[in-house]
Amino acid sequence: MKRRKIGDTEVAEIGFGCMNLSHAYGHPPTPEKGREVLARALDLGVNHFDTAALYGFGKNEELVGPALKPVREKIFLASKCGMQGVNGKREIDGRPETIRATLEDSLRRLETEMIDLYYLHRWDSSVPIEDSVGEMSRFVEEGKVRMIGLSEVSADTLKKAHATFPVSALQTEYSLWTRNPEIAVLEACEELRIAFVAFSPVARGFLADGLRDLRDLLEKDIRTNMPRFQEPHFTRNLTLAETLRELAGEAGCTPAQFSLAWLLQKSPCIHPIPGTTSIAHLEENVEAADVTLPPALIEQAEAAINERTVSGPRYSPATQAEIDTEEFAA
Repeated sequence: MKRRKIGDTEVAEIGFGCMNLSHAYGHPPTPEKGREVLARALDLGVNHFDTAALYGFGKNEELVGPALKPVREKIFLASKCGMQGVNGKREIDGRPETIRATLEDSLRRLETEMIDLYYLHRWDSSVPIEDSVGEMSRFVEEGKVRMIGLSEVSADTLKKAHATFPVSALQTEYSLWTRNPEIAVLEACEELRIAFVAFSPVARGFLADGLRDLRDLLEKDIRTNMPRFQEPHFTRNLTLAETLRELAGEAGCTPAQFSLAWLLQKSPCIHPIPGTTSIAHLEENVEAADVTLPPALIEQAEAAINERTVSGPRYSPATQAEIDTEEFAA
């Protein structure tokens, strides 16, 4: 695969979001199956792997770290602090002492002495961003972290943090059906030369032509709590998936590949990190790097799938209140 830069490091332009291997979408695969997926990603040229303390309440780091340890010097490893499991519940805590304790736990689980990119997973609004980032800067000074990033923050918060210590990457959801980064934060990343890491680039599977019936969602699947995966929004949005299927057919690729190629062509600072538990889907995603979309099809896709045509917000009100990203006016 071609390369793009995060900080001073070149990484494959399509990375791998490891969350699905332990967390979020129903029943995760066995650790053995997870290791097989990671090994195949390496074979395909993927070298950017993204995990977090939150995923599986530490289990994802326990899987990813040992699996990738033999090739540790050849990969770019990212993890996150500021949101983790406490007594079986998700908790946002950006206090310096908490994120330091989380880092030490992550280093142990990942079986590494240094994390290449360490994100503040969520900004804890009760703690000034300068305090959280200030502590993370000390991780860099101590050689435990190479560079720092932020997740799900606004352009204003990003700029405040960057003024405290250089931010190398910002991670947030971005796809044809979640266009919020286009309000301000994508432009801020381009101006400050900060890598933009796009999670859920195929809309949590919706734009991958793999989800047509809500009954396919398993128990404990986080999508069941997201409005776009609830009625009446889900049925309304099916027409968008059909439109993308048709456009992908014209482009000679799959809907997932169209979605990823769209991001790659949108800006050279964008790094999609699709996640999957399927080797077949992994191979399909990586092949998107070879897809070039005609401008006319891009224009049609953007006109058909955008903030005005998608039905339902991406998060529930309670979850939305926890993040700092810009929102389109209702």
